[in-house]
Amino acid sequence: MLKARIITALFLVAGFLAVLFLLPPRQAGWVFALVAALAAWEWAGLMQARPAGRIAYGVLTFGLCLLFWTRPDDGFPLLWGLGALFWLGFAPPWLKRQWPTACATLGLVLILPAWAALVALHERSPLLLLAVMALVWVADIAAYFSGRAFGRHKLAPAISPGKTWEGVAGAVVGVLVYGFAIAPFLPAVQGLDRLALAGCLLLLTALSIVGDLFESLAKRQAGVKDSSQLLPGHGGILDRIDSQLSTLPLVALGFHLWQP
Repeated sequence: MLKARIITALFLVAGFLAVLFLLPPRQAGWVFALVAALAAWEWAGLMQARPAGRIAYGVLTFGLCLLFWTRPDDGFPLLWGLGALFWLGFAPPWLKRQWPTACATLGLVLILPAWAALVALHERSPLLLLAVMALVWVADIAAYFSGRAFGRHKLAPAISPGKTWEGVAGAVVGVLVYGFAIAPFLPAVQGLDRLALAGCLLLLTALSIVGDLFESLAKRQAGVKDSSQLLPGHGGILDRIDSQLSTLPLVALGFHLWQP
């Protein structure tokens, strides 16, 4: 299992960097749309859909990506606004009350805004997109190690028993250190003062945790450990992008409003 996990991780990293820095925006967008379709196929699996229904849902998601891509100036901000509204306004009470997640519309609300954010942020700057996505990875890694070392108080035991408030604290510290370390090298964020930057980093850390918990809730309700077995040793695509689904739309919307 460990060998498969390492090999898969190496292929994922190499492929992701190749898409980010070797493909032009149009071709990268097609790759992102394919990933969105596969994520939708997994979401349909969490809804207990039949094989034909899972394929149809993936094709529908791919088609909607292309549809919104025909009018990105209008369609993308609409998707980001919808995503931000869900993650900021609906996801926290959804997690608290543990409402059912087996809904086709919900899957589109989760996946389409993140796809549009990937396309727009990559077109703005591949390095910026990598930095934003790395923020989530830093949060995950810091939370994991701080939780293992100091974890005592459960964050959401009914949804994800392994997560602790000590892990959250580690994620916050890790993201703040990371964010302030890379900010001088990212022209896109150099207009932010330190307080505003810290506020943005804290918000994105919180959203990354909410996204992680939300996918955990969906899997728990579906009675599965992983969203699929597409990635040997890593589970499925949703398992790898759960926190990206919640953070990317807000980042894209923020840049759209701040630096149109």
